[in-house]
Order: sequence, then structure tokens, then C-alpha cells
Amino acid sequence: MQRAAHLSRHPAARRPAPPRVGAWAALAGLLATGLLASCAPAPAAPAAPGAPPAARQASAAASLTPTPLKLRAGFTSISGTMAPLWAGAEGGYFAREGLDVEIFSFPSGNEGVQALMAGEVDFLQIAGATTVSAALGGGDTLVLATMVRTLVQSLVARPEITQPDDLRGKAVGISRLGTTIDTGARLALRHFGLEPDRDVAIVQAGAMSNILGSMEAGRVQAGILSYPGVSQARKLGFPELLDIGTLGFPYASTGVSARRSYASQQPDVVRRYLRGQIAGIYRLVNDKPFALTLYRKYLQTDEPDVLDETYEVYALKYLERVPYPDERSIQGVLDELAVEVPRARDANPRDFFDDRFVRELDESGYIRTLAQ
Repeated sequence: MQRAAHLSRHPAARRPAPPRVGAWAALAGLLATGLLASCAPAPAAPAAPGAPPAARQASAAASLTPTPLKLRAGFTSISGTMAPLWAGAEGGYFAREGLDVEIFSFPSGNEGVQALMAGEVDFLQIAGATTVSAALGGGDTLVLATMVRTLVQSLVARPEITQPDDLRGKAVGISRLGTTIDTGARLALRHFGLEPDRDVAIVQAGAMSNILGSMEAGRVQAGILSYPGVSQARKLGFPELLDIGTLGFPYASTGVSARRSYASQQPDVVRRYLRGQIAGIYRLVNDKPFALTLYRKYLQTDEPDVLDETYEVYALKYLERVPYPDERSIQGVLDELAVEVPRARDANPRDFFDDRFVRELDESGYIRTLAQ
């Protein structure tokens, strides 16, 4: 039986348990040319000479059934924002498009984008900032869809931090420098008049669970968390100093990225892949039990209130139904990157995304049929 998708385990790309931080080996070989080639019909065993007409017809039909195209796709955080990829796989929507998608989990966006540029994955569920930063550095990366157009994160602190100014001289935990979590930390601190790296240290902790663990141990006094991390922090008595999403900052937070060259050479594959993810979006929105099943599996939690809050925040509040990448959200990324990357100041946001695939699916009526 063909598998719509499965998870792969090795040092760089693992099942969706909170990944350990550390060096990771390259995936076992780059994608073979045949992996991305045509969907050639699979040979079928001929019907026996004396077989009835129905058996002969079934054999002939099997010989015309295309073999699913094998692809590799990665996601870069254990967060509800990655759910459209999981839904496309688990809901059978990639399979419906003739795609057999193998899913990889990366410890952070930095590892994921390196694998993307190396051709080790074809698509990546990742923050727009990491994709744009790689492109500014000469990487062949491009944003194809944006599922969340603002930063869905919170600045959460230990109980002794009762007001933002208490963070002065303290440390805030993030995943990795250069990631969306890093961006969220800097935006939050500047919102309170604190200068990152001068007034408050930015400390790399790794995965979301590691940030929370560092806060519990007192190694950092605050952290930038997404859901379900925010819900788990509340259970520990850690107050939320700022819901960064309420700032309304236009930002390409999470979406689908690929290599620019791949999108140019394989437009039909890109189109089919995005069809599968967008179908997954509507399944998430309209089928809460399905969404909670995905969260339970990939976030590895059975806490009903955590699952419910993740669903309310990601599926109902922030998830884009028509996930156009757009200039405003990419410009938000460039404005933040410009603090550290001077070339971002004069960059044209149009150079970092391609909206033609989502536009085609929108104008064709495909997305409208999903909403009915």
C-alpha cells in the first residue's frame, strides 16, 4: 500500500519529539533524479490467460495508475503553526494529488533551510525570515505561501519578573539566533524600551521545550514561546508579559518555502503540493477532532486545555484560509533583518516570494470549493 506520508528519523530530521540540539549529519544522499522525475506508470502483473473480463480490465487499469511522486518535506518547530503540512499528509490530500510525501523534523529553521538549499528536502514549512535571510546571503530560497502573517508568540517570564523593566540585566531564552523566535524576542524587548543584547541578553536554548526548561531551571528569566509552550508555561505559574501577536506586526511568520530553481523547473509539482496543504487548512478549520488528533500526535501532549488553546489560536484565529505571500509581510521581515543585515534595507520584497501558485488556485475556484 502506498503511504501518503511518513516521518523519517536520523540526526538532522526526526519524528516530532522535541529534537535535541547538536550537530546533524546530512541526509543519506541527495534526491536522486528519478525521485523527482515523471510519474511513470507502474508495471502491473498480467491477468492469467483464463481470467474473466473483469480481472483483465482491473489489470489493465492498474497498469495505467501512475506511481505517486516521492517528495521530501520538512518542518522546523514543534508548534501548531506547522499543522497544514501535517494535515496535508495525514488527511490524504497529498496522496490525492499523486504525491508520496516523506516528512522530516528539524531542530530549527537554520538546520531546515540548510537542508533545503542542499536539495535534501523539496519543501520546507518555515518562517519567512529564515527564507529571506538565506536569500539575502545568496541562497536559492523562495517563499511560496504564507499561512500565518504575524508573529504568534508570547514573551513569558518567571514569577519574580513582575514588569518588563525587571528584565533589565537578565536573559531571555530563544531557539536560535536568526530565527523567528529571535525576531519575536527583539520586537518584544524594543516594544518595552529595552535594547536587545545591551539591556537584556539573548540566549540560545534550542527547541521550545528547552526554552521552557531553561526558565524552570533559572538559567534564563524569560523566554519567547509559541503554542503549546505558552499554555504549558501558564500551568507552571509563569506570567505572560506580552502577546506579540497583538502588536499586529505584518510578518511572514510561517509558510511554505522551496528552492527558486525547483519552483521554476517543477511548477506542476509545486501546484499539487500547495493544493494538498490548502485542502489541509480547510480540514483543520472545519474538523476540530481531526485537528486535535494531529496536535496530540505531533506536539506529544494529551492535555485537553493545551490542545484546545492551540486549536483556537492557530486554526481559528491566525491561520490564513487563502495563504498568499505578500509584500507587507515580507517587508516586515526585511525591516527586522535590516537591523543586522544592511543589504535588507534597500531590498525589494517582491524578490523573495512568488504568489502565482496560490493566485492560480484562488482564481481557478479551487480554494472556493474547499470553503463550501
